[in-house]
Amino acid sequence: MKTKDIVYIALFAALTAVLGLFPPITLPITGVPVTAQSLGPMLAGAILGARRGGLSIVLFLVLVALGLPLLSGGRGGFGVMIGVTGGFMFGWAISAFVIGLLIEKFWNSLNVVNAALSIAFGGIVVLYALGNAWVAVVAEISYWQATVGAAPFLIGDVIKVAIATAACLAVRRSYPLISKSA
Repeated sequence: MKTKDIVYIALFAALTAVLGLFPPITLPITGVPVTAQSLGPMLAGAILGARRGGLSIVLFLVLVALGLPLLSGGRGGFGVMIGVTGGFMFGWAISAFVIGLLIEKFWNSLNVVNAALSIAFGGIVVLYALGNAWVAVVAEISYWQATVGAAPFLIGDVIKVAIATAACLAVRRSYPLISKSA
């Protein structure tokens, strides 16, 4: 691994931490707080690719597990990671990896549609599948109940997909960090 790769991995781990500083936006009808932090894995995978994007989130999760208060609301520690939302946190690394794989696959023909679909698949479908399964086990509820409970978060995640898509395409045009061989 080159020094440049390590710098990018650390940079996107830091970016994910910084996104935790944004105060949550509470949806008026549901009262569900939406945080900016899950945008980090979307950006990491879409901009850095599978390997570096996934590793950046793994680094972030290691720092959280060590107790650094990097999660939204200043939370950190291994206990938070094995709580009800832990599946979403572990899913971030897989999500970033899947997004990166898809972006790399479409790299030569990347456009707004396949970028958005790649980011939505990894950042919503894959992430929710893992996170909802974890919630169901930890909270001792059905997978369906966990999925219905997570539905209000889709609004914020669709907005994050749009932001990550725009950033991915802008970086690809001006300073591409992914190549077909990445």
